[in-house]
Order: sequence, then C-alpha cells, then structure tokens
Amino acid sequence: MTETGGDRQGPIKVMVVDDHPMWRDAVARDLAESGFEVVATAGDGDQAVRRAKAAAPDVLVLDLNLPAKPGVQVCKEVVAANPALRVLVLSASGEHADVLEAVKSGATGYLLKSASTGELQDAVRRTAVGDPVFTPGLAGLVLGEYRRLASEPGPAPDTGEPKAPRLTDRETEVLRLVAKGLSYKQIAERLVISHRTVQNHVQNTLGKLQLHNRVELVRYAIERGLDDE
Repeated sequence: MTETGGDRQGPIKVMVVDDHPMWRDAVARDLAESGFEVVATAGDGDQAVRRAKAAAPDVLVLDLNLPAKPGVQVCKEVVAANPALRVLVLSASGEHADVLEAVKSGATGYLLKSASTGELQDAVRRTAVGDPVFTPGLAGLVLGEYRRLASEPGPAPDTGEPKAPRLTDRETEVLRLVAKGLSYKQIAERLVISHRTVQNHVQNTLGKLQLHNRVELVRYAIERGLDDE
C-alpha cells in the first residue's frame, strides 16, 4: 500500500520527532506499516533541525516538549529553511496557549496524542497537501485567535509601496474562503476546482502579498473584512 497526498506521486515522506524512544519508534513503525515513507526520526530539538534539513520530509510529526530546543523553535527553523515542509504537532498538551503558539510558529495542524492510529494517518495525509488538521474543538480556537489578532493594530508591512498587490478574482475568492476557516478540500468542492488548483492559488497569493504562511494569510484577509463577505 502506498500513501499519496492530493496529486503527488509516491509515498508521503515523514519524519517523527519525540524525546520518548518507545513512543517515537511506535509512531514511526505504525506510519511505515501503513505505507508512509519514514525518512528520519529525532529525539531532541537540535537533532530534529539538522535531520529535517538533510532528510527533506514532506511532513514533520513533532512533539513540543523536547530537550535542547523546544518544539515551537524547531517548527520555526525548519519551516523557515523549507517553506514547503508541513508540520503536524502531535502533543499530549491540549492547552490553548500551546496550540496557538505552535500554529503561530508555522505548524499546519495540531493533534493530541490521544488520537487513534487511524486519525494520525489521516492527519498526516491531509497535512501533506496543506490542509489544516486539528483535534476536534481546537480549530475554532485557532480561528478565534486569528480574529483577535486581526482586531489588534500592528505594523503595516511595506508602507512605502504605493498600492497593494493586485489579486485575481479567483485568488480573492479563495482567500475569502480560507479566512472563513474552510479546508483546501472544502474550498475545492465549493468552487468546483481541484485541490491542487486551490493550493496553487494560495501559494500565488502568499507570493504576491509577501506573506509566509496560512496564519499571516488569514490575518490579512480578516483585516480586510473578507471573512464577512
């Protein structure tokens, strides 16, 4: 059996980071047995950053509580080094502060360790194609934080530019649905386009607006009232 995500070819490459050897090995084994390609594992933060750069996984399954370097810092560094890398946090903590900090650091999803093997496999699969994946109850929390952030004044980037970049009508439409909290799959179904086309529109929009991740994109959209349309 070979796991694929979206239109991608070949197995999804996964790296597992956790400081507990038995847990780390069990997760890696379960993913490998279900068809994912486990390209590396790591037991501390420094090791995780080094190995992620060398192994170039599609998805990094990351615990937050790590020695040497905390998981949120690992997330920031690996995403900065490779923006295409998706990070799925797998943590024992459901604390709101931990969830929000992870997302702000660049994580695509957040799953509790109480999740079943099947839920983890589905989360990795969806994370690989850029869908935000959260343990039930946490998605609303994250969207609520987006709205709170958007209501706060912040420094306006590139204030010297005469006008904002121009988005196409389709890019604006996709951005509006992203701001409403829809997954890429839901957006594709709503607009009757492919999942990959949605991804392309999001990547193009990020590039035009000089933003780095979905968190910044949603904040941009909410600041402009696109989520209320």
